[in-house]
Amino acid sequence: MSKEIKISTEFIRLDAFLKLAGAVQTGGQAKAWIQDGRVTVNGEVCTQRGKKLIPDDTVGIDGDPAEFTVSSDCGGI
Repeated sequence: MSKEIKISTEFIRLDAFLKLAGAVQTGGQAKAWIQDGRVTVNGEVCTQRGKKLIPDDTVGIDGDPAEFTVSSDCGGI
């Protein structure tokens, strides 16, 4: 089951998203997890910590393909 994380901007960077979602406690931890290939975006391993996520993107950690879903809090996006 995926947890929906609302953002109020057009996009959010992957490392910032992991912190917002509560998956990691620090930016350094997010960077390490991403570089180690522990994070997927839309089912594919992503090693770009600056990857821009938009609403409806899914983020998985350690093999869970849809742990978090990006959701818009802007109404029109």
